[in-house]
Formats: sequence, C-alpha cells, structure tokens
Amino acid sequence: MAGMSVVIAGCGDLGTEIGLRLAEQGHEVLGLRRRAELVPPPLVGVPVDLSAEVPELPGDVELLVVATAADGRTPEAYRAAYLDGLRHLFDGLRAAGALPRRALLVSSTAVCGDADGAEVTEDDPPAPATPTAQILLEAEELFHEQFPHGTVLRLSGIYGPGRTRLIDKVRSGDTAAGAAWTNRIHRDDAAAAAVHLLTMEAQPLTLYLGTDDEPVPEREVLEFLAQELGAPLPEDVPEADAPRRGSKRLSNARLRASGVQLRYPTYREGYRAVLAGEGSRHP
Repeated sequence: MAGMSVVIAGCGDLGTEIGLRLAEQGHEVLGLRRRAELVPPPLVGVPVDLSAEVPELPGDVELLVVATAADGRTPEAYRAAYLDGLRHLFDGLRAAGALPRRALLVSSTAVCGDADGAEVTEDDPPAPATPTAQILLEAEELFHEQFPHGTVLRLSGIYGPGRTRLIDKVRSGDTAAGAAWTNRIHRDDAAAAAVHLLTMEAQPLTLYLGTDDEPVPEREVLEFLAQELGAPLPEDVPEADAPRRGSKRLSNARLRASGVQLRYPTYREGYRAVLAGEGSRHP
C-alpha cells in the first residue's frame, strides 16, 4: 500500500505506537497532542487540545485514528476527551474538506459491562455499567454517525511498557485477588491490531474486541507474576468480598479471523517481555 497521509488524534502511548508502525510502512503521520514536543520523529507533532480546540488539518487525510485519553476517571473528564474531542476533531475534518477512506476509534471493553463470567462477543449488546462506560458508548455512536463504515476497536486492559499495575501490585505485596474473570492485551499487540485493521486489503467490519487469546481470573495472573518475581503468592479473597469489575470472558475470534497476529497471545509471553524490559520504543 502506497504511503498515505495519516492523522492520529490523541498521540499518547498507544497512539504513538500506532503512528510509529504506520510510519515504518511509509505513511506520513501527524500526531495531535497538547504537548506536541512529546511526539517522536518521524511523526510530526501538532499542538492541540481537542477537548477545547478545533484542529487545523490537511485536506488529504486518508487514514484517521482516534486514540484520545481522559485526564481522569470522572464523567466530566471522559466527556471532554471522548465527546467534545470527537466533535472538535470532526469540525476540523469538515473545515479541511478531508474525507478519510478509513477511520478507527479506540474504545474500551468497559462498554460490554458485566457478563457474570460468560463469554462476550461483538454480537452481544453493550451494557455499560458505569457513567464513564456510558460516555464511551456515546462516543462510539457519535463516531459511527460521522463514519458509518468506520471501525471501533474495543480494547481490554492494556499492559506493557509503563503499564505495570499488576506487577507493581505484586511487588508491593498487595496481592489479594478474587476469582473474577479478566481480559488484557499487550500495548504492542493493540497497536498492531489497529494498524492491521486500517491497512488490510478487505474492508474491516465496524466493531472488534481487542483482547488476547486467554481470559483468566486475575488471581492466576498474580500467581504467575509472583512466581516470576519470587514474591509471596496472592491471598485468597472470599468471592463475596472481592471487587467486581465486570467479570466476563472476551472472545477475540473476530479479530483473529481478520488476520491479526498476536506477538503475545497470553499474559505469560506478554508479562515476561515486560519484565525483561522489551517493547518500549518511545518516551
């Protein structure tokens, strides 16, 4: 595929990794970020606060990635990042007369809600259980109003370089865990999936769940990390006392069927790479 003009709206950790991979394929990539000096070359940083400003964009944008992130976990922060940000981005595209031929929105599997441990696929209706998850679903709907054939990639828990919550938890000795099912994807695989869906020959579908091959109770991940780190094993927490964060087993069958290859198909390969210091390519 010949080099194309790409805009990454929200060039943070994940957006930057997506942009670097597209640049390696020969595409010209603009990264929209409040602190544009943090956007690494060969990406071109564009300073803009999408929550409050309409960006100035070129008219020849062919690929669009929306990977914005909220400043906090409040509904207000989510509304500013995901709804106001999208509206300002779309205003900028219209002002430039830009008609991207493919657009991808990074969302979250939080919109899937709690399935009480059951398997969840793209065919299951969303069931956001929190105000912030509801805002993410509204952002997906707003995106599809603008791009009916655009692709939403709902990512499960992202881990990788700089995203070491569970590792830190084990190292601190705070390893109490229940039996709720959890789902995750390595940052590099999330970026690779986004690039694949943007550049695959066939037209991608409008929704994919971005997660690895193995849903797993969090306790099993903590036990694995404890063994890798030589730390104490996690304590059992009675199921009635364990916090529920949307127990579900996400299926990546649709993503796999699109041709996506995962470098880290389970948490074992992924966390071993993180512990070995692999994968970090940018600030």
